[in-house]
Amino acid sequence: MRLKNSPNKKVMVAMSGGVDSSVSALVLIEKGFQVEGVTMPLSGFMEGRHPGGVDPVEEARRVCQVLGIPHHEIQIDPYAQRCVVDYFVQEYLKGRTPNPCIQCNMLIKFKELFKKVRESGAGFFATGHYARIEDVRGEYQLKKGTDPEKDQSYFLYGIDPGILPEVLFPVGGMVKQQVRQLALSKGLPCADRKESQDICFIPEGDYKDFLKQKAGAGAFVPGIFKDHTGKTVGEHQGIGYYTIGQRERLGIALGYPAHVYRISPDENTIYVGPRECLLSKGFTARNFKSLGMNLQAGAVNVSVKIRYNAPDVPAKASSSTEQGEIRVDFARPQESVTPGQSAVFFDGDRVLGGAVIEASF
Repeated sequence: MRLKNSPNKKVMVAMSGGVDSSVSALVLIEKGFQVEGVTMPLSGFMEGRHPGGVDPVEEARRVCQVLGIPHHEIQIDPYAQRCVVDYFVQEYLKGRTPNPCIQCNMLIKFKELFKKVRESGAGFFATGHYARIEDVRGEYQLKKGTDPEKDQSYFLYGIDPGILPEVLFPVGGMVKQQVRQLALSKGLPCADRKESQDICFIPEGDYKDFLKQKAGAGAFVPGIFKDHTGKTVGEHQGIGYYTIGQRERLGIALGYPAHVYRISPDENTIYVGPRECLLSKGFTARNFKSLGMNLQAGAVNVSVKIRYNAPDVPAKASSSTEQGEIRVDFARPQESVTPGQSAVFFDGDRVLGGAVIEASF
C-alpha cells in the first residue's frame, strides 16, 4: 500500500456511493491515510435520471458522513465527458462495438479527474477498481485483481504509466464477499446496494433507444443481411443495432442458428452464417497503449483478452507497418473478434498494454 514511501498521506478517493469505493475509503482510513472523498457528477454524461434512480453525489456524501471524512464534488468539463458518449455513438454508427468504460477511465477518471486531485495537493488518488499496482524493483506494474470474478484490470490498460506510483486500488487484493462483509460490519449505507450492470449514461440499459435519441432515427438506414454464400436473406434495421456474434433478434430464419460474423458499413450490409464463421486466426488493432510491452524488438508472446468477459488466450503480438497498427495471431482460432472492442495483453497477471481491435482475419 506504499504508505511508508511517501511523506504525503493525503489521498482522494473517487466515490460513487457504491460498496467498492466506500470500502476503499474505509481501508485507507484504517491504513493511516488522510482520506477525503471526491465525486464527479454525471451531468456531462446524463440528461435525466441517474442510474437506478441513485444520485452518486448524494450517496457518496452519505458514506463520507458515516466515515467521518470530508467530501468534495469536483466538476469535470461536460464537453470532456460527452466525448465519451459521442465516441460510443459514432462507433456504433460505423458498425463497431465500443467499450465506453475504457474510454472514461483513460480520458476522464485517470486524466481529467486525476489532474484535479493532484492540484488539490493530495499525494494519492484511489478508486474502487478490482486491480493491483505493484512496485517490482522500482517499476510500477498494473496487475489483475485477486478476485477472478471481479478483476477489472482489462478496463485500465489506458492509464498513463507515469501516474501509477500515485494510484491506489485498496480492494484489488480482496474478493467481493470480503468487501461486502466489511461494509456490513462497519454499517456503511451502501453495504446491500445492488450493483448496476448498465453503462452509467444509459441507466435503463437499452442502448438502441439511446442511440436513436442521440443520432436520430435517420442515422439507422435499413440494409440487407447476406449469408456466408453471398445470398441476400433478409433486411436489417441499421448496422448500429447489431454486433459481432449476435444471434438473437435478427428477424431471419435460415434453418440453422445464424450469427452476425461481419458488418460492412460501406455496403450497409450485415453478414450472417453458422457459428464456424465467427472463428478468426487473429486481428489487427490500433491506438496501442503500452504498460511495459515493447514490440520494437520483434514479436512478443502474450495472453490476450479480446473483451471483458472473454478468457485470456495465448497469442503472438507484433508491430504492423500500416499506420502504427499491431498484429495479433492467436495460437488457435477464436470466436467473435469484434472491431471497436479492446484487446488487452497480459503476462501472467501483469497487464502489458492494450489496443482497439480494427479487423479480424
